[in-house]
Amino acid sequence: MKHTWRKLPVAASLAAASLLSACGGGGGSSASGQGTLSVSLTDAPACGFDQVNVTVSKVRVHKNADASENDAGWSDIVLSQPARINLLDLTNGIMQTLGQTTLPAGHYTQIRLVLDGSDPLANSVLPSGGTEVALATPSALQSGIKLNGQFDVAANSTTDIALDFDACKSVVKRGNGGYNLKPVISMIPMVTSGAINGYVDPAVVASKPFVSAQINGVIVKGTVPDSSGRFSLAPLVAGNYTVVITADARVTDVIDSVPVSARAGTDISSSAAPIAMQPSAANAVSGIVSPASSQALVSATQTFDTGQKVTVKFVNADVQSGAYSMSVPTAAPSLGRYSATLPISLAQQAPIAGKYAIEAAASGYAGQSYLADLLNTAATVNFTF
Repeated sequence: MKHTWRKLPVAASLAAASLLSACGGGGGSSASGQGTLSVSLTDAPACGFDQVNVTVSKVRVHKNADASENDAGWSDIVLSQPARINLLDLTNGIMQTLGQTTLPAGHYTQIRLVLDGSDPLANSVLPSGGTEVALATPSALQSGIKLNGQFDVAANSTTDIALDFDACKSVVKRGNGGYNLKPVISMIPMVTSGAINGYVDPAVVASKPFVSAQINGVIVKGTVPDSSGRFSLAPLVAGNYTVVITADARVTDVIDSVPVSARAGTDISSSAAPIAMQPSAANAVSGIVSPASSQALVSATQTFDTGQKVTVKFVNADVQSGAYSMSVPTAAPSLGRYSATLPISLAQQAPIAGKYAIEAAASGYAGQSYLADLLNTAATVNFTF
């Protein structure tokens, strides 16, 4: 099956010039011991924003995961002009090429994505219905956003990797109307990746559906369907995933054991028989996370009788006040198991209607979880780390 992901054309400001000015040059190499690394950027959608803009100046790679920014041994992809990219353009498998470089063959364990801050709005967000404001990115401007991922570069060949920038989890509100960047980025080798494709009913697109591939409740990749209801979760490393589909005031639909093979796509629904997403009442859960400086991520999860856990909603707590709020469906989620024969049958799981675990996670702190019954009423859940 053909790949469902595709390259996004490079911005016009870069079209007339080479994308890179890199160590050893930008093309392949026939010399023994040299290979080529090609890097692209993709994204999961951002919650509540029309734009999340970052300006990339270069990508750095090193064989040592602990190497500092001034150590020897770095190979750089340097864009001839910094590229300002709206991450929200990079959903449903769309990727933007950042460039490539020739470098010594071997095993690499660190990547740094370096952002440019020469313009006040080089890195910015545009809240839905609001005005564009700067995105505070202090560490990324100096040393780069550090990613510890592993990949191999073989002699006389090209290695393609994607940097998956999760804008929804990466943007944190401040109480004064500003926003901080808390980077959540994964590195995915393209040679081992595939895709999950499908459709939701176009009638529910206005309800802001969100489709994610999860493993034990951990969101690996997320996207939003286009106006036709089509979605593509790509790139995904080969393996088995649970696909979770949520929307405002809609029943959560879950398809378990969806297989992904390298360089292939797996269909879970079609345009002729899209996932319908039945209506549901909703209730809110809100509270305060202390200390606010922990920059906690708060999630609402459900666990089926089978033991399968899924994340239904998540939100970053405000970095100054610690406040969070999210709305979740009260109707029982629907569960089905993957079948190559479409449509896949889904059945509601009545025993867990309205029952959620509200979880808070923050770097450097032990995670916390509280049970909440939201079937008939809203709830307040506070966390203190």
